[in-house]
Amino acid sequence: MKNIKKKQAKAWGAGIMAAGILLSGGLLPAGTSQAASAAVQANAEHSLVVLKVNGKITPQTGVVHEGKVWVPLTFLRDSLGMSLTYDKAEKAYTIGKGTTKVNLSLTDYEISVRVNNFYLNNYQGQNINNRLFVPLDLLNDFLGYKGDYNGATGQLNVVSKPQNAITIKTESIVKERKDAPIKVDYPQISGLANAKAQQTINDTIKQTLIKFAAEAEKEIANKSSDDQPYEFDGGYVITYNQDGILSLITTQYSYLGGAHGMTYRDAFTFSLKDGKRLLIGDLLKANPNYKKELNAKLSKLIKAEGGYQGGFTGLNTEKNFYVKDGKLVVFFQLYEYTAYASGFPEYEFTFKELLPDGSSPFAGMK
Repeated sequence: MKNIKKKQAKAWGAGIMAAGILLSGGLLPAGTSQAASAAVQANAEHSLVVLKVNGKITPQTGVVHEGKVWVPLTFLRDSLGMSLTYDKAEKAYTIGKGTTKVNLSLTDYEISVRVNNFYLNNYQGQNINNRLFVPLDLLNDFLGYKGDYNGATGQLNVVSKPQNAITIKTESIVKERKDAPIKVDYPQISGLANAKAQQTINDTIKQTLIKFAAEAEKEIANKSSDDQPYEFDGGYVITYNQDGILSLITTQYSYLGGAHGMTYRDAFTFSLKDGKRLLIGDLLKANPNYKKELNAKLSKLIKAEGGYQGGFTGLNTEKNFYVKDGKLVVFFQLYEYTAYASGFPEYEFTFKELLPDGSSPFAGMK
Protein backbone atom coordinates (compact mmCIF):
# COMPACT_ATOMS: atom_id res chain seq x y z
CA MET A 1 0.00 0.00 0.00
CA LYS A 2 2.79 2.44 0.89
CA ASN A 3 4.34 2.37 -2.59
CA ILE A 4 0.95 2.80 -4.22
CA LYS A 5 0.01 5.71 -1.98
CA LYS A 6 3.37 7.33 -2.72
CA LYS A 7 2.64 7.17 -6.45
CA GLN A 8 -0.82 8.53 -5.85
CA ALA A 9 0.49 11.40 -3.73
CA LYS A 10 3.08 12.24 -6.37
CA ALA A 11 0.45 12.19 -9.10
CA TRP A 12 -1.63 14.68 -7.14
CA GLY A 13 1.23 17.17 -7.06
CA ALA A 14 2.81 16.41 -3.69
CA GLY A 15 6.04 18.24 -2.97
CA ILE A 16 9.40 16.69 -2.19
CA MET A 17 10.02 15.85 1.43
CA ALA A 18 12.76 17.65 3.35
CA ALA A 19 15.26 15.66 5.38
CA GLY A 20 15.70 15.47 9.13
CA ILE A 21 12.95 16.72 11.44
CA LEU A 22 13.80 18.53 14.66
CA LEU A 23 11.68 17.81 17.70
CA SER A 24 12.83 19.65 20.83
CA GLY A 25 16.42 19.86 19.66
CA GLY A 26 16.84 16.23 18.57
CA LEU A 27 17.33 15.31 14.94
CA LEU A 28 14.65 12.81 13.90
CA PRO A 29 14.45 10.59 12.05
CA ALA A 30 17.95 9.55 11.07
CA GLY A 31 18.31 7.90 7.70
CA THR A 32 15.31 9.48 6.00
CA SER A 33 15.52 10.69 2.44
CA GLN A 34 17.99 13.52 1.87
CA ALA A 35 15.91 14.95 -0.94
CA ALA A 36 14.79 18.44 0.02
CA SER A 37 12.95 21.39 -1.41
CA ALA A 38 14.84 24.67 -1.08
CA ALA A 39 11.55 26.37 -0.30
CA VAL A 40 11.44 24.79 3.16
CA GLN A 41 15.08 24.98 4.15
CA ALA A 42 16.77 27.41 6.51
CA ASN A 43 16.55 30.24 3.97
CA ALA A 44 12.79 29.98 3.72
CA GLU A 45 11.09 33.35 4.15
CA HIS A 46 8.50 33.40 6.89
CA SER A 47 7.30 35.44 9.84
CA LEU A 48 6.98 34.12 13.38
CA VAL A 49 3.62 33.63 15.09
CA VAL A 50 3.05 33.81 18.84
CA LEU A 51 1.05 30.74 19.86
CA LYS A 52 -1.55 30.96 22.62
CA VAL A 53 -3.97 28.45 24.14
CA ASN A 54 -7.10 29.91 25.73
CA GLY A 55 -5.43 33.31 25.68
CA LYS A 56 -2.24 32.18 27.43
CA ILE A 57 1.06 32.52 25.59
CA THR A 58 2.97 29.25 25.11
CA PRO A 59 6.74 28.70 24.67
CA GLN A 60 6.29 27.53 21.06
CA THR A 61 6.13 29.73 18.00
CA GLY A 62 4.43 29.13 14.69
CA VAL A 63 5.18 30.63 11.29
CA VAL A 64 3.42 32.18 8.35
CA HIS A 65 4.86 30.34 5.37
CA GLU A 66 3.67 30.39 1.77
CA GLY A 67 0.62 32.36 2.83
CA LYS A 68 -0.52 29.86 5.48
CA VAL A 69 -0.19 29.64 9.25
CA TRP A 70 1.78 26.62 10.46
CA VAL A 71 2.25 25.26 13.99
CA PRO A 72 5.02 22.90 15.14
CA LEU A 73 4.15 19.34 16.07
CA THR A 74 5.60 20.04 19.50
CA PHE A 75 2.81 22.60 20.07
CA LEU A 76 0.21 19.85 19.73
CA ARG A 77 2.18 17.71 22.17
CA ASP A 78 3.33 20.23 24.76
CA SER A 79 0.54 22.82 24.75
CA LEU A 80 -2.52 20.88 23.62
CA GLY A 81 -1.58 17.71 25.52
CA MET A 82 -1.73 15.35 22.56
CA SER A 83 0.37 12.18 22.82
CA LEU A 84 3.20 11.93 20.29
CA THR A 85 5.13 8.84 19.23
CA TYR A 86 7.58 8.04 16.45
CA ASP A 87 7.89 4.72 14.65
CA LYS A 88 11.43 4.47 13.30
CA ALA A 89 10.69 1.45 11.10
CA GLU A 90 7.71 3.12 9.45
CA LYS A 91 9.26 6.62 9.51
CA ALA A 92 5.98 7.93 10.86
CA TYR A 93 4.74 10.07 13.72
CA THR A 94 1.41 9.45 15.45
CA ILE A 95 -0.16 12.25 17.43
CA GLY A 96 -3.47 12.27 19.29
CA LYS A 97 -5.94 9.46 19.77
CA GLY A 98 -9.47 8.34 18.99
CA THR A 99 -11.14 10.12 16.10
CA THR A 100 -8.40 12.77 16.05
CA LYS A 101 -5.45 10.40 15.74
CA VAL A 102 -3.09 11.78 13.11
CA ASN A 103 -0.40 9.85 11.25
CA LEU A 104 2.41 11.78 9.56
CA SER A 105 4.42 9.57 7.22
CA LEU A 106 7.80 10.74 5.96
CA THR A 107 8.26 9.68 2.34
CA ASP A 108 10.43 10.72 -0.57
CA TYR A 109 7.51 12.70 -1.98
CA GLU A 110 5.88 14.41 0.96
CA ILE A 111 5.13 14.44 4.65
CA SER A 112 1.72 12.87 4.23
CA VAL A 113 -1.07 13.31 6.75
CA ARG A 114 -3.81 10.80 7.54
CA VAL A 115 -6.56 11.02 10.13
CA ASN A 116 -8.23 7.68 10.88
CA ASN A 117 -6.57 6.24 7.78
CA PHE A 118 -8.09 9.02 5.65
CA TYR A 119 -5.46 10.60 3.41
CA LEU A 120 -5.61 14.41 3.48
CA ASN A 121 -3.98 15.57 0.28
CA ASN A 122 -4.15 19.29 1.09
CA TYR A 123 -2.88 19.08 4.67
CA GLN A 124 0.67 17.76 4.28
CA GLY A 125 3.27 18.56 6.89
CA GLN A 126 6.25 20.78 6.17
CA ASN A 127 9.86 20.80 7.23
CA ILE A 128 10.55 24.45 7.97
CA ASN A 129 14.09 25.13 9.16
CA ASN A 130 14.44 21.47 10.12
CA ARG A 131 11.34 21.34 12.31
CA LEU A 132 8.12 19.52 11.57
CA PHE A 133 5.07 21.76 11.16
CA VAL A 134 1.42 21.10 10.30
CA PRO A 135 -1.04 23.61 8.86
CA LEU A 136 -3.41 25.39 11.20
CA ASP A 137 -6.25 24.15 8.96
CA LEU A 138 -5.58 20.60 10.18
CA LEU A 139 -6.47 21.64 13.74
CA ASN A 140 -9.45 23.72 12.63
CA ASP A 141 -10.96 21.23 10.22
CA PHE A 142 -10.36 17.82 11.82
CA LEU A 143 -8.90 17.95 15.33
CA GLY A 144 -11.64 19.78 17.23
CA TYR A 145 -9.90 23.13 17.70
CA LYS A 146 -10.50 26.67 16.52
CA GLY A 147 -7.55 28.93 15.82
CA ASP A 148 -8.04 32.68 15.56
CA TYR A 149 -5.05 34.31 13.88
CA ASN A 150 -4.49 38.06 14.14
CA GLY A 151 -2.16 39.11 11.36
CA ALA A 152 -1.69 42.59 12.79
CA THR A 153 -0.30 41.30 16.09
CA GLY A 154 1.17 38.06 14.77
CA GLN A 155 -0.70 36.03 17.39
CA LEU A 156 -2.70 32.83 17.10
CA ASN A 157 -5.08 31.83 19.88
CA VAL A 158 -6.25 28.20 19.91
CA VAL A 159 -9.34 27.03 21.82
CA SER A 160 -11.33 23.78 21.89
CA LYS A 161 -14.58 23.68 19.95
CA PRO A 162 -17.76 22.72 21.77
CA GLN A 163 -18.75 19.24 20.58
CA ASN A 164 -22.00 17.29 20.54
CA ALA A 165 -22.47 15.16 23.65
CA ILE A 166 -21.73 11.88 21.90
CA THR A 167 -18.88 9.38 21.88
CA ILE A 168 -17.34 8.36 18.57
CA LYS A 169 -15.26 5.22 18.31
CA THR A 170 -13.44 3.61 15.42
CA GLU A 171 -14.41 0.12 14.34
CA SER A 172 -12.59 -1.87 11.68
CA ILE A 173 -13.07 -4.56 9.08
CA VAL A 174 -9.77 -6.39 8.78
CA LYS A 175 -8.90 -9.36 6.60
CA GLU A 176 -5.19 -10.17 6.66
CA ARG A 177 -3.96 -11.64 3.38
CA LYS A 178 -0.44 -11.40 2.06
CA ASP A 179 -1.52 -10.69 -1.50
CA ALA A 180 -4.84 -8.92 -0.87
CA PRO A 181 -5.26 -7.30 2.56
CA ILE A 182 -8.46 -5.53 3.55
CA LYS A 183 -8.51 -2.88 6.29
CA VAL A 184 -11.40 -0.47 6.63
CA ASP A 185 -11.92 1.93 9.54
CA TYR A 186 -15.30 3.55 10.15
CA PRO A 187 -16.97 5.46 13.00
CA GLN A 188 -19.76 4.36 15.31
CA ILE A 189 -21.44 6.66 17.80
CA SER A 190 -22.92 6.18 21.26
CA GLY A 191 -24.48 8.41 23.90
CA LEU A 192 -27.54 9.62 22.01
CA ALA A 193 -30.75 9.75 24.03
CA ASN A 194 -32.64 8.68 20.90
CA ALA A 195 -31.55 5.03 20.56
CA LYS A 196 -33.38 4.61 17.25
CA ALA A 197 -31.61 7.61 15.72
CA GLN A 198 -28.28 6.31 16.97
CA GLN A 199 -28.87 2.89 15.43
CA THR A 200 -29.93 4.45 12.12
CA ILE A 201 -26.78 6.54 11.93
CA ASN A 202 -24.48 3.64 12.82
CA ASP A 203 -26.15 1.23 10.41
CA THR A 204 -26.06 3.72 7.53
CA ILE A 205 -22.31 4.21 7.89
CA LYS A 206 -21.47 0.59 8.66
CA GLN A 207 -23.44 -0.91 5.79
CA THR A 208 -21.62 1.28 3.28
CA LEU A 209 -18.24 -0.04 4.42
CA ILE A 210 -19.48 -3.63 4.73
CA LYS A 211 -20.62 -3.40 1.11
CA PHE A 212 -17.17 -2.18 0.08
CA ALA A 213 -15.49 -5.07 1.93
CA ALA A 214 -17.88 -7.57 0.31
CA GLU A 215 -17.06 -6.21 -3.15
CA ALA A 216 -13.37 -6.52 -2.30
CA GLU A 217 -13.90 -10.18 -1.41
CA LYS A 218 -15.47 -10.77 -4.83
CA GLU A 219 -12.47 -9.19 -6.55
CA ILE A 220 -10.12 -11.35 -4.50
CA ALA A 221 -12.08 -14.50 -5.36
CA ASN A 222 -11.52 -13.79 -9.06
CA LYS A 223 -7.87 -12.87 -8.64
CA SER A 224 -5.36 -14.88 -10.65
CA SER A 225 -2.18 -16.09 -8.97
CA ASP A 226 -0.28 -14.17 -11.66
CA ASP A 227 -1.88 -10.85 -10.76
CA GLN A 228 -0.08 -8.22 -8.73
CA PRO A 229 -1.05 -8.05 -5.04
CA TYR A 230 -4.38 -6.36 -4.43
CA GLU A 231 -5.02 -3.87 -1.65
CA PHE A 232 -8.21 -2.50 -0.11
CA ASP A 233 -8.45 0.05 2.64
CA GLY A 234 -10.67 2.79 3.94
CA GLY A 235 -10.84 5.50 6.55
CA TYR A 236 -12.85 8.49 7.65
CA VAL A 237 -12.68 12.02 9.03
CA ILE A 238 -15.18 13.91 11.15
CA THR A 239 -15.62 17.39 9.66
CA TYR A 240 -18.36 18.75 11.95
CA ASN A 241 -19.67 17.62 15.32
CA GLN A 242 -21.65 20.58 16.66
CA ASP A 243 -25.14 22.07 16.74
CA GLY A 244 -26.85 18.66 16.73
CA ILE A 245 -25.17 17.82 13.40
CA LEU A 246 -22.59 15.15 12.62
CA SER A 247 -20.81 15.40 9.27
CA LEU A 248 -18.09 13.08 8.01
CA ILE A 249 -16.39 11.66 4.92
CA THR A 250 -15.38 8.06 4.31
CA THR A 251 -12.95 6.82 1.72
CA GLN A 252 -12.62 3.42 0.05
CA TYR A 253 -9.41 2.64 -1.81
CA SER A 254 -8.89 -0.35 -4.13
CA TYR A 255 -5.75 -1.41 -5.95
CA LEU A 256 -6.23 -4.14 -8.56
CA GLY A 257 -2.95 -3.71 -10.41
CA GLY A 258 -1.97 -1.11 -12.94
CA ALA A 259 -0.45 2.34 -12.58
CA HIS A 260 -2.54 3.38 -9.60
CA GLY A 261 -5.45 2.41 -7.43
CA MET A 262 -8.91 3.93 -7.33
CA THR A 263 -10.44 5.85 -4.47
CA TYR A 264 -14.11 6.57 -3.87
CA ARG A 265 -15.62 8.91 -1.29
CA ASP A 266 -18.91 8.85 0.56
CA ALA A 267 -20.15 11.70 2.71
CA PHE A 268 -22.67 11.59 5.52
CA THR A 269 -24.31 14.47 7.34
CA PHE A 270 -26.82 13.49 10.03
CA SER A 271 -29.29 15.22 12.28
CA LEU A 272 -28.63 13.72 15.71
CA LYS A 273 -32.18 14.60 16.73
CA ASP A 274 -33.78 11.94 14.53
CA GLY A 275 -30.92 10.20 12.70
CA LYS A 276 -31.94 11.58 9.33
CA ARG A 277 -29.26 11.67 6.65
CA LEU A 278 -29.36 15.23 5.40
CA LEU A 279 -29.11 16.35 1.80
CA ILE A 280 -27.92 19.71 0.54
CA GLY A 281 -31.52 20.83 0.18
CA ASP A 282 -32.19 20.12 3.86
CA LEU A 283 -29.53 22.65 4.84
CA LEU A 284 -30.45 25.25 2.22
CA LYS A 285 -34.22 24.99 2.43
CA ALA A 286 -34.49 28.63 3.51
CA ASN A 287 -33.40 29.54 -0.03
CA PRO A 288 -36.03 28.35 -2.55
CA ASN A 289 -33.56 28.99 -5.40
CA TYR A 290 -30.62 27.18 -3.80
CA LYS A 291 -30.31 24.53 -6.53
CA LYS A 292 -30.17 27.01 -9.42
CA GLU A 293 -27.76 29.32 -7.60
CA LEU A 294 -25.48 26.52 -6.41
CA ASN A 295 -25.34 24.86 -9.83
CA ALA A 296 -24.42 28.20 -11.42
CA LYS A 297 -21.57 28.69 -8.96
CA LEU A 298 -20.33 25.12 -9.39
CA SER A 299 -20.51 25.28 -13.17
CA LYS A 300 -18.29 28.34 -13.25
CA LEU A 301 -15.78 26.87 -10.81
CA ILE A 302 -15.46 23.36 -12.19
CA LYS A 303 -15.18 24.53 -15.78
CA ALA A 304 -12.26 26.69 -14.72
CA GLU A 305 -10.38 23.62 -13.46
CA GLY A 306 -7.30 22.79 -15.50
CA GLY A 307 -8.29 19.14 -15.62
CA TYR A 308 -11.95 19.70 -16.54
CA GLN A 309 -13.10 17.11 -19.09
CA GLY A 310 -16.63 18.32 -19.70
CA GLY A 311 -20.07 16.98 -18.88
CA PHE A 312 -21.19 19.07 -15.91
CA THR A 313 -24.81 20.23 -16.24
CA GLY A 314 -25.70 20.37 -12.56
CA LEU A 315 -25.56 18.24 -9.42
CA ASN A 316 -26.71 14.68 -10.03
CA THR A 317 -26.75 13.93 -6.29
CA GLU A 318 -27.13 16.02 -3.16
CA LYS A 319 -25.19 13.55 -1.01
CA ASN A 320 -21.63 14.44 -2.01
CA PHE A 321 -21.02 17.25 0.45
CA TYR A 322 -19.88 17.82 4.00
CA VAL A 323 -20.15 20.55 6.58
CA LYS A 324 -17.34 22.48 8.24
CA ASP A 325 -17.45 25.63 10.37
CA GLY A 326 -19.90 27.98 8.67
CA LYS A 327 -19.43 26.29 5.32
CA LEU A 328 -20.84 23.74 2.92
CA VAL A 329 -18.23 21.82 0.88
CA VAL A 330 -19.35 20.11 -2.34
CA PHE A 331 -17.04 17.56 -3.93
CA PHE A 332 -16.90 15.35 -7.00
CA GLN A 333 -15.43 11.90 -7.48
CA LEU A 334 -12.21 11.08 -9.28
CA TYR A 335 -12.77 11.13 -13.06
CA GLU A 336 -16.34 12.39 -12.63
CA TYR A 337 -15.65 15.65 -14.44
CA THR A 338 -11.90 16.10 -14.14
CA ALA A 339 -8.68 14.22 -14.84
CA TYR A 340 -7.30 11.84 -12.21
CA ALA A 341 -4.43 14.20 -11.42
CA SER A 342 -6.99 16.77 -10.19
CA GLY A 343 -7.93 14.51 -7.30
CA PHE A 344 -11.32 15.17 -5.72
CA PRO A 345 -12.44 18.66 -6.77
CA GLU A 346 -13.88 20.46 -3.74
CA TYR A 347 -15.72 23.76 -3.58
CA GLU A 348 -16.44 25.65 -0.38
CA PHE A 349 -19.36 28.00 0.08
CA THR A 350 -20.26 29.91 3.22
CA PHE A 351 -23.79 29.47 4.43
CA LYS A 352 -24.02 33.26 4.46
CA GLU A 353 -23.64 33.38 0.69
CA LEU A 354 -26.14 30.58 0.11
CA LEU A 355 -28.88 31.52 2.59
CA PRO A 356 -31.00 34.61 3.28
CA ASP A 357 -29.82 36.91 6.06
CA GLY A 358 -30.68 35.65 9.52
CA SER A 359 -31.43 32.07 8.48
CA SER A 360 -29.61 29.00 9.81
CA PRO A 361 -28.85 25.75 7.96
CA PHE A 362 -29.52 23.83 11.19
CA ALA A 363 -32.85 25.42 12.14
CA GLY A 364 -35.07 22.95 13.99
CA MET A 365 -32.46 20.20 14.15
CA LYS A 366 -31.50 20.46 17.81
